[in-house]
Amino acid sequence: MENNRNFFITIALSVLILTLWQVFYMNPRVEQQREAAKIEQQRVEEQKKAAEAANPGAATPAPAPAPGTIPNAPGGDAVPAAGRDQALAASKRVKIDTPSLEGSINLTGARLDDLKLKHYTETVDKNSPEIELLNPQALPTGYFAEIGFVGNDKTGAVPGSDTVWTVEGNPTLSPSTPVTLTYTNDKGLTFKRVFSVDANYMFTVTDTVQNSGASAVSLFNYGRVTRYDKPAVASTYVLHEGLIGVTGTEGLAEYKYAKIESEKQVTPGKSTDGWLGITDKYWAVTLVPTEKQPFQPRYAFFEDGRHRYQSDFLTDAINVDAGQSATVETEIFAGAKEVAKINAYEADRHIRQFNLVIDWGYFYFITKPMFWLIDTLYKFFGNFGLAILATTVIVKALFFPLANKSYASMANMKKVQPKMLEIREKYADDKMKQQQAMMELYKTEKINPLAGCWPVALQIPVFFSLYKVLYITIEMRHAPFFGWIQDLAAPDPTSIFNLFGLVPVTLPHMLMIGVWPLIMGVTMFLQMRMNPTPPDPTQAAIFTWMPVIFTFMMAGFPAGLVIYWAWNNTLSILQQGLIMKRQGAKIELWDNLVALFRKKPSPAE
Repeated sequence: MENNRNFFITIALSVLILTLWQVFYMNPRVEQQREAAKIEQQRVEEQKKAAEAANPGAATPAPAPAPGTIPNAPGGDAVPAAGRDQALAASKRVKIDTPSLEGSINLTGARLDDLKLKHYTETVDKNSPEIELLNPQALPTGYFAEIGFVGNDKTGAVPGSDTVWTVEGNPTLSPSTPVTLTYTNDKGLTFKRVFSVDANYMFTVTDTVQNSGASAVSLFNYGRVTRYDKPAVASTYVLHEGLIGVTGTEGLAEYKYAKIESEKQVTPGKSTDGWLGITDKYWAVTLVPTEKQPFQPRYAFFEDGRHRYQSDFLTDAINVDAGQSATVETEIFAGAKEVAKINAYEADRHIRQFNLVIDWGYFYFITKPMFWLIDTLYKFFGNFGLAILATTVIVKALFFPLANKSYASMANMKKVQPKMLEIREKYADDKMKQQQAMMELYKTEKINPLAGCWPVALQIPVFFSLYKVLYITIEMRHAPFFGWIQDLAAPDPTSIFNLFGLVPVTLPHMLMIGVWPLIMGVTMFLQMRMNPTPPDPTQAAIFTWMPVIFTFMMAGFPAGLVIYWAWNNTLSILQQGLIMKRQGAKIELWDNLVALFRKKPSPAE
C-alpha cells in the first residue's frame, strides 16, 4: 500500500541521522577514546615508576613575556608522582566553600585550580566522588583559570603565574566572606585583588593597582582558561565541546579540540564585551572581561612541552598616574551549565549571549521550548520521566486536529481499497491511466493520499528536539524515572540476552536490548498492525521486520527518548483506533495478529 510505504519511509528518515551518529560515529569514538585513555594511563604509570623523587608541586616557570603579550602557560611535563592531594599541598591556598562549590585558590599565581561541584557526582552511585572541574597544573588533568598582568621595565615585576600573593584578613572564600590578596613590587606598585563568589558558580575578581612611584606606568590585564587534557568521552556532532566565546562583531566562536589543534591560534577582532572559555558537555569555565577596557580575545593550542588548550584575552594598556590607582574587574564562571542559572547570569549581569554556552543547536527555536515545557512539568510532577510522558500528551493534543484529519483520510482510504484494486487490475499495463484513475478516485472520495504521513512527520521535530534536550542539558543527567531507570540520559542498562541481569555476563553494546526498547518495539509492532498487511512481498517483509530492527537501533539511545517513543506509539494506537471506529473503517489489528500466527497451508494443500 502506498500509505504504508510512506509511513515506513517517514519513520526511517526520522531516526536515520541520529542512528548513524549514535551507532557509527559516537559509539566507535567512545571506544577509541577509552582505549586511548588506557594507553595514556599505562604511560603515566610507567613514568611514575621511573620518576625519581621530585617536588610534586614543581612547575616550569613561565618565560618572561614580551611587552603587551600574555605570558605563556607553563608547558613542562606533568608530575606523574603527584596525586591530587599532594599537588594541592605543594602550595599555600585559600579555601573555597559555597553551597555549590568546594576547593581552593592557589596563592602562587592567585590561580583558580582546585574546584569540585558539590551537587554532581561522576556516576549515579550515591558513593560516587564529586565532579572535579578544575585541577592543579602539575596533574595530567591540569585545568585552571588565571588572571594576571603584563608589564615592562617601568612597572617592574607584575602579578603572573609565579607570583606569590599574601592573604589579608579572612582566609576562606564564601558567598558572605570575600578574600583579599595583596602583592607589592620593587617599583612601588601595590596590587590588591578581591575574590568574591555567589552561591552558585560565578566568581568576581576585582584588581586594584595603586601606583606609589614617582612616574606614571602602563600595564595590561590578561585572563586565561588553560586545559592540559581533553574530555574522557569523545564529543559528537550533537553538541560542541572545546573552546568557545562570544566577542566583537564575530559573535559566537566555537573551536573543537581537533580544530584548534589544526589551526593552532585564532585571533578574532577586538571587543568591548562578551566572554570566552572552554566548555564540556555539562560544565564550563569562562571569563567575562571588564567592560571598561577593550580587549583582544584569542583561542590557542600549544605544543611546547605539554599539549594544552587555552582561551585568553589581553586588555588594552591601563595607565596609572603617580599617586593614583586603577581598577579592573573580571568575572569567572566555573560550574555546571544549569539552564536557569545561565539565563539568570545573562540577564542580571548583562553578559552578552551567555546562554550560548549551552549548545541548543540550529533548531533552538524548537529545542528551547521543548526543554521549557519538560522542565515546567518536572516542577509539577517531581520526575523528569513523568514530565516527558506529559509532554507527549500535550504535543499530541496540540496536533490532534491535524492528526484527526490525517487518520480520517487514512480510514477513508481503507474503505476504498476494493476500488483501488479494481483500478490497478483494469489498468495493469497502462501506468499513466492507472495514475489518472487513482487521482480521480481521490478527488471523488475527497482523500489526501499523503495524509498518512502527517502524524509521523509531526513526530520528527519533537523527536529531534527531545533527543537534543536529553543529550545536552545537565538537568537530565542522572535524572531517574522508576525502577531500574536511574538516568534518563543514558541507555536502558538491562538486556534480554542476560535475562535482565540474572545471568552475570558482560555483553557487547549491540546486545544491550533492555526492557524499554522491547516495549517500544512491541508498541511499534502493534501500531503498524493497525493497517492491512501490504500485498507486495517486499513491503510485507519490511512491515514485519521494521519493529525488530528499530528495537536494536533504539536500544543505544537515551532511555528517556525510548520511553517517549513507546508512549507516543501507545497514544497513536489509541487515537488511530478511535478515529477509525468513528469513520466506520475496519481496524486490522486483530486480523493481522491472527494471520501472523496462523499456520500457513502447504503448497500441496
